Amino acid sequence: MHDWLATPSGLYLRAWEQTYLDRAVADVFGFHALQLGFPVLDALQTNRIPHRWLGCDAHPSSWPLGREVLLTNYEALPFPDASLDLLVLPHTLELSFDPHATLREVQRVLVPDGRVVICGFNPNSWWGLSKSCRRSFQDVGHFIGQGRLRDWLQLLSFEVESTSFGCYRPMVQTERWLQRWAWMDAAGVRWWPIFGAVYGMVAVKRVHGMRLMSPAWRRAVPRAAAVVTTASNTASKGME
Repeated sequence: MHDWLATPSGLYLRAWEQTYLDRAVADVFGFHALQLGFPVLDALQTNRIPHRWLGCDAHPSSWPLGREVLLTNYEALPFPDASLDLLVLPHTLELSFDPHATLREVQRVLVPDGRVVICGFNPNSWWGLSKSCRRSFQDVGHFIGQGRLRDWLQLLSFEVESTSFGCYRPMVQTERWLQRWAWMDAAGVRWWPIFGAVYGMVAVKRVHGMRLMSPAWRRAVPRAAAVVTTASNTASKGME
């Protein structure tokens, strides 16, 4: 797959995903963030969280400059419960040995109201239906549709916040033909948005039954009831 990512179609895909991720993570705040897999992208470059890591399940061919890289198993992350504010999974579930276990780990390590951003190939697209496309991604596991992923997330108490689709041009071998099909990006967004070759999804971890308590010193001190004198009361006293 690394060889394919250097082709015109691969660079086209990477450009869309980098733009999408830059926008999706820019306004997420907290203290700790993790990109899990796919080191060809810097999914956290626009994020301002102070502690950021890139997690890989194998030694990258070349260490990304200026990034803290840790080797980890996607199904057993080396972080305590509720310790990360943001996780980004660019094609991580497709490359995971057990995508269900990976998502359970994501749910475990995220803080309440923490966010996960996921990118994946859309099986209901020209790329997903093409045999040549699947041969190009022979190292990738099964494509996971966004509807199926949405169901998995809901079972783990995630709330899907947004879903975006991109890359509507056919998978071609040359830059010249790729540019000839450039008009399909605008047409796809307008006429067949759910058939993009790739999708991005943002979900928030919800903890049901949690209630935030205000500090004791913020509670209003009850005041003594004031006695209100009315005209009727004054009149009755005068009559007495």
